[in-house]
Amino acid sequence: MKVLVLGGGVIGVTSAWYLHGAGHEVTVVDRQAGPGLETSFANGGQISWGAGNPWAAPGIPLKALKWMLRPHSPLVLRPRLDPALWTWLFSMLANCTPERYALNKERMLRVSRYSHECLVGLRRETGIHYDEHLTGVLELFRTARELDEAGRDITLLKRWGIDCHILDRAGCVAQESALRPSQEKIVGGLHFPGDESGDCFQFTQLLANLAMSRCVTFSFDTRIERLEANGDRLTRVVTDKGELTADAYVLACGSYSPLLLRPLGIRLPVYPVKGYSVTLPLTDAAAAPSSSVTDATYKIVITRLGDKLRGAGTAELAGYDLSLRPARLGAIKHVMADLFPDAVNQADALSWCGLRPMTPDNPPILGATTYKNLFLNTGHGTLGWTMACGSGKILADIVSGRPTDIDLKGLTLARFS
Repeated sequence: MKVLVLGGGVIGVTSAWYLHGAGHEVTVVDRQAGPGLETSFANGGQISWGAGNPWAAPGIPLKALKWMLRPHSPLVLRPRLDPALWTWLFSMLANCTPERYALNKERMLRVSRYSHECLVGLRRETGIHYDEHLTGVLELFRTARELDEAGRDITLLKRWGIDCHILDRAGCVAQESALRPSQEKIVGGLHFPGDESGDCFQFTQLLANLAMSRCVTFSFDTRIERLEANGDRLTRVVTDKGELTADAYVLACGSYSPLLLRPLGIRLPVYPVKGYSVTLPLTDAAAAPSSSVTDATYKIVITRLGDKLRGAGTAELAGYDLSLRPARLGAIKHVMADLFPDAVNQADALSWCGLRPMTPDNPPILGATTYKNLFLNTGHGTLGWTMACGSGKILADIVSGRPTDIDLKGLTLARFS
């Protein structure tokens, strides 16, 4: 079967990889000059299948109000006359209950755990390397209250089979010795030994090259203008370079997916949440973390990627605005310097921002639509890198008419009906 994958980020490339492995003729279409040049380019680097949680959580509305009063707030809301924003926000608030949080965490975990298994298998099959670190993720807490709240979650995490350990200050330093100069600023942490980190862009580029070597076609510099349908089937994709047709279509355009679906009568509850990152060359490798840490207070991830250190974070609700705001970048630099003061020279910063495609409840949207040959792989939010391989394998099974390895209940567009 001829399959057209729309989008060349990590989600689109993994979809293409597994679709080709299932025996299909695959073409990937992307407006950029190469794979992984948008949201996959400079994200936080964590593959946090255990540590990743829904943003829609109990207490978040009150925390969000407090955050906005901080100079380095992890959340920024830029009010605008955008019905999609306010509909998304109200829906997210409705998910900030203990019952909805537990339900959404289980759904996310179902995909994330499976995706990690797929990634391990892909590494074994291909020998791919992408500055990966397999020693876990450490979440740091600056106050006793934050640490106590994390401790209360341990029972729930253990019930789901997530290996995690509460550490005191000394335990955090033992896990990441580079924290020694700043240890007085933290009270403890939570270590997830099964989580990983790595360069998502490097992975996407290498996997795309492997896919090309196996006859997957990539059409870069090709802007998708609209999708056209007849009855209950998609008939063509109109681009700035002409029309493209296939037997099946996989939409993996991240935050831009709703814009393409709206003319077809499909309302996709995905909104762009802008995140920022700063990548710096190491000046002292011993002063940098060996893997990845998360500052729970500022919601900033700091990840070692070879000879570089990357800080990433911030949730900015500003539509499709891609401007780099100095205050947001400053918040990331502040945390990096606060925790690892001697690791990098901040004058050499590579600054970036990207749009995370987030659903209001946080699990992704996978699988079927009202059009029989149009399938979705989007809405992964901050966990696109974490969920990429599993989502790609799931889509390949669905398109091939095979049963999926995990239950898709609560992971499809049908949950928003």
